[in-house]
Amino acid sequence: MTHTATTPMRAIILFDSKSSGGSTDRLIDSIGQKLADTGAYVEKAKCKSTGDYSFVKDFDVVIMGAPIYYLVVSSELLGALMQSNLKSSLQGKKIALFLTCGSPELMANLLYLPQLKLNLIGSTILAEKIFAPDQISDPAVIARYVDELNDAYRKGLQ
Repeated sequence: MTHTATTPMRAIILFDSKSSGGSTDRLIDSIGQKLADTGAYVEKAKCKSTGDYSFVKDFDVVIMGAPIYYLVVSSELLGALMQSNLKSSLQGKKIALFLTCGSPELMANLLYLPQLKLNLIGSTILAEKIFAPDQISDPAVIARYVDELNDAYRKGLQ
């Protein structure tokens, strides 16, 4: 399907979270709702390290997010990038990234985002954000992330 500025974005949020209903889950729901409020079609799917990800080809944007545990991006998301067909399914896709962690943003940008980005060579990253604990439920911070993603997506359509 060819997309234009008038065609709604189709986005999928691929995520990992150890606890159902925790802060990462709530953030995912907030991002998804904010995107839907802008007219996007949004789905979400929890990552499994050995899952089949061929379905991501049906989406315009793949948003990937996870918490940081013990200085490493959550294992299911990284595992999916290294052990399944996710990495190959993402080739040429538009990507947005987010992580939740309690580390200072500079440290998180230097240590954690590269763990994902090394596996995303060949993909276009539209937006990336480290959400600190006090930002996870902040509507203004979430809106800025979604606006950045939407702006970059629309620019790519022109």
